[in-house]
Amino acid sequence: MREWAVRIERLSKQYRIGEGRPRYHTLRDAVSDAVRAPVRRLSAFARNTGKSDGAHVWALRDVSAEICSGEVVGIIGANGAGKSTLLKILARITEPTSGYADVRGRLGALLEVGTGFHPELTGRENIYLNSAIIGMRRKTVERKFDQIVAFAEVDKFVDTPVKFYSTGMYLRLAFAVAAHLEPDILLVDEVMAVGDAAFQRKCLGKMGEVAQTGKTVLVVSHNLAMMTRLCNRVLVLAKGTVKVCTTPEEAVAAYLSDLPQNSGADLLSRLERSGSGRMRFTSLTMRNGHQHSDILHSGAAATFNLGYVAPAGEHLRNVLVEIKITDAYGGILVTLSTALAGTSFGELPPEGTIDCHIPSLCLAPSPYQLTIQCFVNGELADLVTNAAPLTVAETDFFGSGKVAKPRVHGHFLVNHAWSNS
Repeated sequence: MREWAVRIERLSKQYRIGEGRPRYHTLRDAVSDAVRAPVRRLSAFARNTGKSDGAHVWALRDVSAEICSGEVVGIIGANGAGKSTLLKILARITEPTSGYADVRGRLGALLEVGTGFHPELTGRENIYLNSAIIGMRRKTVERKFDQIVAFAEVDKFVDTPVKFYSTGMYLRLAFAVAAHLEPDILLVDEVMAVGDAAFQRKCLGKMGEVAQTGKTVLVVSHNLAMMTRLCNRVLVLAKGTVKVCTTPEEAVAAYLSDLPQNSGADLLSRLERSGSGRMRFTSLTMRNGHQHSDILHSGAAATFNLGYVAPAGEHLRNVLVEIKITDAYGGILVTLSTALAGTSFGELPPEGTIDCHIPSLCLAPSPYQLTIQCFVNGELADLVTNAAPLTVAETDFFGSGKVAKPRVHGHFLVNHAWSNS
């Protein structure tokens, strides 16, 4: 059994609305704290078990969790759920109102772009400053210095004050410092929100590399696809409390279940749409066999019914219709298109229904979304993103008693047979 790296016990944080600035610690305090015992306890300086009133808000409420050494744990939740507050408490930037968190080992943290950087100092000087704050020896920094600069791609500007850096340069250098100075625990808050695709791939690779060396990574992000690829477990926060802490797939499903779902039964009231309006979708329903249902089954027949109307009351000519099935992260998995199927709607009445039939739905059990669009005479008439949710339920697709999992086997199910010769 692995040892724990972070232990959180009934942690709560309350803020007073309009409260003045908190007391700040000096750099000397921060440096001395960083080099103390390897296990540091963040205890509440005051316990407040009373109920909130209108002047207070709970950012975290009674949060408990235990994270083992070598785990990559993601933290997801809606804005204001308490994700960043939790990381700030672990990084000793703020203190809890009640409860405590034990942290075993040295922390490397990237919580905001350029946190801890002094704008008047050069990149080189900030590297040494940040390493001193987290208790690194100068010899260790000198050994890692070239790797940090190369990763951040700021070799030409390392002796330039960071106040002249772009946001991307700031972020690259901050992440490089946090990840390369051999932290036992790496805290990362929304590192994927800034930076180009190449830098994001480097960040993902570095976080995976840190985890493979037995270190612990806690990462906050709204990039759900990244969370499922990178993390061993994902903790879901909702209004300052822990909803679940489980496998990435189950955690993402729990998170998405709390989001407002758009019903496809009545699309006329949807304002989030684009197009000329010459044709408008009015409804989107599904049939699992002969029954209407929002839940379809892998391998079973399915039918999508699209209601439409021409607001001007005219007949519609040369109509192209598409349904896109996307994953929970917005990636297009399947496009059902009249053009791809070789179907031509040369003329449609001003109002009616268009059906799309699938003989066998070859998608693994998972939550999906449906996006619909139509073109009239080559012009986009209506586009409704996330028009309705789609849940594909488990079935014995292969007749083997085994159920495919999207993260392990992929989203698509293909009948196949094996033989030897």
